Amino acid sequence: MSTFVAPSVVPPETRRPLPALPFEADRGKHAMLLVIATEAFLFISLFFSYFYLAQNKGRWQHNEPPKLMLALIMLVVLFASSVVLHWGEKQVKNGNSASGRIALIGTLLLGIAFFIIQIYEYMDHWHSLTPFTNSYGSIFYAITSFHALHLIVGLLILAYVLVLPHYRPTDESPYLPYKVASMYWHFVDLIWFFIVGILYIGPHL
Repeated sequence: MSTFVAPSVVPPETRRPLPALPFEADRGKHAMLLVIATEAFLFISLFFSYFYLAQNKGRWQHNEPPKLMLALIMLVVLFASSVVLHWGEKQVKNGNSASGRIALIGTLLLGIAFFIIQIYEYMDHWHSLTPFTNSYGSIFYAITSFHALHLIVGLLILAYVLVLPHYRPTDESPYLPYKVASMYWHFVDLIWFFIVGILYIGPHL
């Protein structure tokens, strides 16, 4: 017969606190890089699907390519938003948080303007192509809608950073939320460059 032995109990007064783990200021940037890499592979898969569905049957010999005007306007708007946000990031690094907040507001407004223009572009495009027209219509709206979803997520991230009390790292919070949010927004901007080049300009060539 086994004998039950009660575990020893360490008196509270003799317990030693665990040493505090060091803060990793770059942890947020590393995590965002992993997120960006994951989303980049998603878009790469979608682009490969686009080439397979849209280019293998000589579609542009019989159909009108997508209009370029609104897509190029959205490209300029999104590029301008990245420039403004990059300027704001430099201001925050120099200790000018007020200018950083102004840059965030400007980026948010430009992002909202992009989203409104895209809705109008969808309404104009809908007359000739819908997601239910054919496989090309399905992949076209899938890619652009996924980008719009990422844009909305980016706007929410920027809005969260906007309401933070401070941006400079401290002993209690050494992380860099402004930098992390900027990384994601620049990624959304870069993806739109590829979308315009592949989905809009490519068919005209």
